[in-house]
Amino acid sequence: MKLIVFDCDGTLVDGQHMIIDAMQTACGACDVVYPGDEAVRQIVGLSLHQAIEVCHPAEAAVTHLALKDVFIERFQQLRLQKDYEEPLYDGVVDVLDQLNDKGYFLGIATGKSKRGLLSTLENHGLSDYFLTLNTADDGPGKPHPSMLHNAMKDVGVSPDQTWMIGDTTFDMEMARTAEVKAVGVSWGYHERAVLQQAGAHHILDHISDLHRVLEA
Repeated sequence: MKLIVFDCDGTLVDGQHMIIDAMQTACGACDVVYPGDEAVRQIVGLSLHQAIEVCHPAEAAVTHLALKDVFIERFQQLRLQKDYEEPLYDGVVDVLDQLNDKGYFLGIATGKSKRGLLSTLENHGLSDYFLTLNTADDGPGKPHPSMLHNAMKDVGVSPDQTWMIGDTTFDMEMARTAEVKAVGVSWGYHERAVLQQAGAHHILDHISDLHRVLEA
């Protein structure tokens, strides 16, 4: 049996619009210089507190906490809007259906909070696909390997039976540290070259290419 663990933002869904909006709002409310859209995209995948520290290294801890509070408040407001932007990437549902039909174990390892992840899965009708969910609420964030260790323990598989699918260097570094296969995706927030440098064993250009990689 194989366990396929997916990142969420940048891999299954394109959540950048809400993340950028919330960070802009937090910076404005806290009178902190907004670092720019590209800088924010580069920290997607980290836990929120880690991401804020990376974006604003010169700010004090109290400012980091204030930014986090406003970010969460704004993000939750956006989720209540009927037209909020967090679309699934093309082909995701078809591939999840096919993987389920073939008997693969499926999981998620994400920098989202548990609440945020559950909301995303419910909104897209994905709640029943995954046997193991690991979030920023469950322990150290990426690239620490604990989320993958927990996922493997949850379903009873070893590293050589496990694949991590993600769009960031944090995902690739986490996978390599956990000694599982690291599969990058080219449609997310980090460039192909940096994914390769971070240790990706494979890089997908479309999620449908995953079958070829798993069966190689």
